[in-house]
Amino acid sequence: MANGTQFSTKDRILGAAEELFALHGFAGTSLRRVTTRADVNIAAVNYHFGSKENLVNEVFRRRMDVMTTARLGQLETALREHPGQLEQVLAAFVEPALALAQDGQGGGAFVRVIARAYAEKNDNLRKFLSDHYGHVLRDFGKAIAECLPALSKEELYWRLDFLAGALTYAMADFGLIKRPAGVTEAAHRERAARELIRFAEAGLRAGSVDS
Repeated sequence: MANGTQFSTKDRILGAAEELFALHGFAGTSLRRVTTRADVNIAAVNYHFGSKENLVNEVFRRRMDVMTTARLGQLETALREHPGQLEQVLAAFVEPALALAQDGQGGGAFVRVIARAYAEKNDNLRKFLSDHYGHVLRDFGKAIAECLPALSKEELYWRLDFLAGALTYAMADFGLIKRPAGVTEAAHRERAARELIRFAEAGLRAGSVDS
């Protein structure tokens, strides 16, 4: 029972922090505001996380671990069942991210937190993300390079950077293409995934800038 209570408290704190970071950013959200939203005392935050910096990291870890597992699992399947097919590699990168954005259990708030991470300069968070999830981009970079051996490493990583930015934009649903009436959220996200994959594949296959 104690473990269940601890998990419940930790989860409430993470959920509250995620919502507040989405609304007010990292600098604009105090631990006191988090404890008020989660209905816990500051001792609970210190017990589970130790510091605000660790709380920020754990908000990301909670979502990123799930997305990373899905991405790498789908990538492994793509490489095994569809070797050399760039579209399948890109689908493994794009689809789990858009599925996270669609998640009704706080996925939308987390996408806004990601946007905050891009907007706010937070070197500690960037280091945490690089240390824990940088291998994902490297794995996808290697898989794409195997599909496009003529692409230089520099060109590859420029284009991957653009793909990551476009994906974040699509996740946040900032674009001009809004979900039409009568189309489900799931169907709209599936269409977004298809269009982004086609766009990314064309961009990655484009001729070298040095050619």
